[in-house]
Amino acid sequence: MFPIRDHNPSGRIPYVTYALILLNVGIFLASLPIRGDDQALWGYYLDWAMFPARINAGDGWYTLVTSTFLHGGWMHIIGNMLFLWIFGDNMEDEMGHLPYLAFYLASGVGAGLAHWLSAPYSQVPTVGASGAIAGVMGGYLLLFPKAKVDILIIIVIIFRIFTIPAWLMLGFWFALQLFNGAGSNGDVGGVAYWAHAGGFVIGILLTLPLWLRRGGPAFWNRTDGHPPHPEAKYALSRSSVPSVTRRRKPGRRNPWG
Repeated sequence: MFPIRDHNPSGRIPYVTYALILLNVGIFLASLPIRGDDQALWGYYLDWAMFPARINAGDGWYTLVTSTFLHGGWMHIIGNMLFLWIFGDNMEDEMGHLPYLAFYLASGVGAGLAHWLSAPYSQVPTVGASGAIAGVMGGYLLLFPKAKVDILIIIVIIFRIFTIPAWLMLGFWFALQLFNGAGSNGDVGGVAYWAHAGGFVIGILLTLPLWLRRGGPAFWNRTDGHPPHPEAKYALSRSSVPSVTRRRKPGRRNPWG
């Protein structure tokens, strides 16, 4: 299940979101030459990735920020930037450029701390913007729980797009992080699930003041949980692989009868 877009257009150009995407992609591309050299890559991570054991020893606090701009591979960077592209512009629109940047960085640091608390002695390097982006998703859920999100579901060879409310997609994502993180030592299969869950909760908490200024529950009552402006309309908000019906062959006339 992949979100591909929302129906929530922003009212201003999201310069910070664009800059964050470009910065993340640029840093990833700059690291490609050393990815075939394990020694060089390990040195790179020692300098900039977040090691919970290092934080636990009182060192490397700056890596709580720098690690959020590193990625482990192509799918890692593509997936994270897709989520940031979909949900970041609306949070920036509501918060303003500089407050949104502070919110993003604070969510990333908070997610890193959540991962450290879940595995304080881990010596596995932690990288990725997903904790910060989880904060963006948490804030989005608080402000626009019923915004429409198009998701692509792939089942073997079946491709289908569904439009669902944001609370369903984001709530399912959050529940998945809790489920996978429960009983783990902080990461499962190389994924820091508690960083995701922690960033999501921190994003909600950091967005609470904005939500309350908008009126809190009264804001939801006015908008019914939808964006406070017309939603975007797409020609193909729902699609599926077309079905082919079997046609009956026309009957043949017997030329001799």
